[in-house]
Amino acid sequence: MNAPADPNFKIAVYALTIPGLIIAEKICAGLRADLHIPKRLMDKTAYPAKAFEGFCRHMSGSFFKYQGHVVIAATGLAVRAVAPFVRDKKSDPAVVSLGQDGKYAISLLSGHLGGGNDLARKVAAITGGSPVINTATDIASKPAMEVVARNLGLVVENFARLPAVSRELSEGGKVPVYDPDLFLLPELAQWADSFPVLDSVAAFDPENPAYPKGPSVYVGYRAEALPPEALALRPPVLSLGVGCHRGLAFAELEKFLDKVFAEFQIARRSIVILSTVETRVAEPALLELAKSWAIPLITHSKETLSTVSTPNPSQMVFSNIGVSSVCEAAALLAAKMGPLLVPKQKCKTATCAIALLP
Repeated sequence: MNAPADPNFKIAVYALTIPGLIIAEKICAGLRADLHIPKRLMDKTAYPAKAFEGFCRHMSGSFFKYQGHVVIAATGLAVRAVAPFVRDKKSDPAVVSLGQDGKYAISLLSGHLGGGNDLARKVAAITGGSPVINTATDIASKPAMEVVARNLGLVVENFARLPAVSRELSEGGKVPVYDPDLFLLPELAQWADSFPVLDSVAAFDPENPAYPKGPSVYVGYRAEALPPEALALRPPVLSLGVGCHRGLAFAELEKFLDKVFAEFQIARRSIVILSTVETRVAEPALLELAKSWAIPLITHSKETLSTVSTPNPSQMVFSNIGVSSVCEAAALLAAKMGPLLVPKQKCKTATCAIALLP
């Protein structure tokens, strides 16, 4: 993650001594970061600063307010200050520890997804020091799959599989990859020897001689049966069109969609757009679905939907709302008329269809 270039990547720099303050001011200027110092040092700087009495106590209020922290103090103190708030690699902010001489910027927490390694490099460049990066894949000069996936917009479906992939790479092993649509493989070209290509999803059949014996990577929007150690990366390429009765319960809608996804082997995390007719824009079940799945809900006028040719028009729907297709037409429009993967499916209170974005 490029800390200074990302306006959402807020950085806090903490200095506890006068020599540390001098370094901290340089870092804050270079990274547009917030300076945090003890009250006793407030008259030692002209730089805008936030004052505190106790460092560890102060960290309790600032830890989750920033995406990056640079602590100019002993590494042990930095560890003790952040330890009570550490959760997991998906949500922890980056933490870099730096001595008051500025010689070594240590990536202490969230080196990959949190951007700690990049932050350490940037801090070291400002102070003239050296970044200390201890993540295994970096030491082995291999890619961190979670970072590559994030940069490509791929969604990691099963984070628990990441450590095995990283361990295999850091130990010099090979991680087979199935990526028929080439979402990932071009990015891995410089490490091609570490990522043998699986030509068919049939390789994931235990009876197949090509069956991966260890960690592997599957890239695609199909919810295939995968080996226990397979890491699934989902490309955000599907639009979901939905039509529904008024007052539909969210639980009923989600149960219906889960059934459709299972039947057609669709990975829910590849759905990136929820689409419907304008008369359902305020339907609570659709609003809750969009919020729960963290995807946008877009709507189309009946006139626009009527311009789309669909395989399963309905006279009943036309009689009720004045358009012969909602879910299929909405899915196609949201996918910029990409192919329809799942034609209209229906239950008593809703219909859905899924299309592939170009």
